[in-house]
Amino acid sequence: MHKLTITQFLIEEQRKIGGATGEFTLLLNDIVTACKKISSAVNKGALVGTMGNLESENIQGETQKQLDVITNDIFLETNQWAGYIAGMASEEMDDPYDIPDQYRQGGKYLLLFDPLDGSSNVNVNISVGTIFSILRCPAGVANPKVEDFLQPGTQQVCAGYALYGSSTMLVLTTGNGVNGFTLDRELGEFFLTNPNMQIPADTSEFAVNMSNQRLWEAPVQRYVAECLQGQEGPRGKDFNMRWVASMVAEVHRILIRGGLFMYPMDSKLRDKGGKLRLMYEANPMSFIVEQAGGLSTTGRARIMDIKPSGLHQRVPVILGSRNEVDIVVSYHSSRQVS
Repeated sequence: MHKLTITQFLIEEQRKIGGATGEFTLLLNDIVTACKKISSAVNKGALVGTMGNLESENIQGETQKQLDVITNDIFLETNQWAGYIAGMASEEMDDPYDIPDQYRQGGKYLLLFDPLDGSSNVNVNISVGTIFSILRCPAGVANPKVEDFLQPGTQQVCAGYALYGSSTMLVLTTGNGVNGFTLDRELGEFFLTNPNMQIPADTSEFAVNMSNQRLWEAPVQRYVAECLQGQEGPRGKDFNMRWVASMVAEVHRILIRGGLFMYPMDSKLRDKGGKLRLMYEANPMSFIVEQAGGLSTTGRARIMDIKPSGLHQRVPVILGSRNEVDIVVSYHSSRQVS
């Protein structure tokens, strides 16, 4: 059976849009190329000595791995030269990246990315990934500043992630559903393997870092406690818990078979606003999850409706199977009412 390459898929999608120039398709092709390069770098790992810690810390105060820096450079270098992007912002950099003058051609788009999500897993050979989000550059802006990037998630024109696991997959949405592509390493090409991905509305799996249980707010404490009571509890069924500590891996599992992922607010994170970054993680993953039929929330508000206040803003994240997210939201609502 013939499978579409990701390039063929993007061209077919482009043909559905009247007046399309092809620039967006070419931009996505550059992102695809960057993900192929990162896949290679991740897979070589210890063979080329890229697994250790660096002395530097990123803006989040986290120790950077060598691969964090390498993958960040790959994304910048691969996507800066074609002229389709007016500016880029990375989780690994304090400020937006200025496109070199020789590459500035009035680009229409802004690219935000987390080049290596879950990088703490690199040394133990657990799946990591790349997350990206594309926004339109405001009209008339040639040199985008921080405020130009601060658009709510509803303004995203594309979001996606690459998963570097037993196979390398790229999953993306442009607002017309979610599609997954698998890299054929021998051919060096992504092929469409998971068309129109949908998240089951019901699930018996949840993913959360249980070491923080004592710090959670009451609604999340209640939800997890009820799950742990299983058939004997108010939910009347047994749940399984998963935790990979890589958001890409967690969300991918949910897209394939359903589930609930939570990094909720807790007392240790309150001053920071949450754990996960709105612009680089929460917004793109929320776009993907909602396009696949799921829901994404802070517990109190839809994540993609949040007006960003900073490039590295953090938020609580609860996303996945629609019916389970609804339950967690209802517990937050009843808590507020009481």
